[in-house]
Amino acid sequence: MIHITQLIYIIEGKEDIFHQFEEIAIPTISKYNGRLALRVRPEEKSIIENNIKVPYEIHLVEFDTQEDFDNFKKDEERKKFLHMKQESIKSSILIQGVKL
Repeated sequence: MIHITQLIYIIEGKEDIFHQFEEIAIPTISKYNGRLALRVRPEEKSIIENNIKVPYEIHLVEFDTQEDFDNFKKDEERKKFLHMKQESIKSSILIQGVKL
């Protein structure tokens, strides 16, 4: 099993477009043996310490295999809406790991 952590930074004013993209992308995860384990929108007051900008959202996702994750990224239906992701996300950091 692989674990994906994604820190997502949104373009100010594009939150609605991001949410529309997520309504498509998140359900697609389960088509590829994946699960959204956690989706957090951190608030400044919940941050104890930081050396990076606080992201708009943090996603923790798990997939059974690397192949499942790769297939999710290649999903044709999801690809039709990537323009929404590109229009709304300033940047993201994707961290991939395994459970120890």
